[in-house]
Amino acid sequence: MTQTVAQRIAAFEQQAAAQFPAEAMAIFAGERTLQGGRTPSAGPAEGRPMPDGNLLDAHGAPTTLAATRAGAPAVVVFYRGAWCPYCNLVLRTYQEALLPELRARGIALIALSPQTPDGALSAQETNELAYPVLSDPGNQLAGALGILTETGDAAKAVQAQLGVDVAVTNADGTAAIPMPTVVVLDAAGVIRWMDVHPDFGTRTEPEEILKQVAALT
Repeated sequence: MTQTVAQRIAAFEQQAAAQFPAEAMAIFAGERTLQGGRTPSAGPAEGRPMPDGNLLDAHGAPTTLAATRAGAPAVVVFYRGAWCPYCNLVLRTYQEALLPELRARGIALIALSPQTPDGALSAQETNELAYPVLSDPGNQLAGALGILTETGDAAKAVQAQLGVDVAVTNADGTAAIPMPTVVVLDAAGVIRWMDVHPDFGTRTEPEEILKQVAALT
């Protein structure tokens, strides 16, 4: 039986606890609590057209969300960046447990983050993803949806010790990142469902996404 996202995250966190100092793990746990207390700044998005912008594909070529989904319904996944182990775990899980089911239904799967195209390419190649991974410079789409946040100072300091500087990885040089979010679009590009996770350690399960896309057909 395929493990759920929650089970995979629990296993990852158990391994991380054995690899990283307890102080660092406590700070990251505090960051989860901090982020979990935040809420999207915009109201409900269901029934509204999905925002679009000047995006870049993993090779740096200009594109848009509309061009990438090419008239098909879509599941759009906002992730924080290739530096985020939770995001990589989820992107791999969606490749394995979600992509085949979506393709059978004629539904596109697209991932978005504010990182540079090099970061998008890294996420795509490292996780062996067979679906588009796009760069959203300046968080155009995430900002329009009201799902932006930023890592707290204590967690930033630990990230720096680990060689991670989000502002460097982001295409616009800021440290703003999206709350992990899944958006289901119909063929007209209208939002039919959106699931936002302020706590970056929890994510949308493939089973729930498939339940939502079933309503599109």
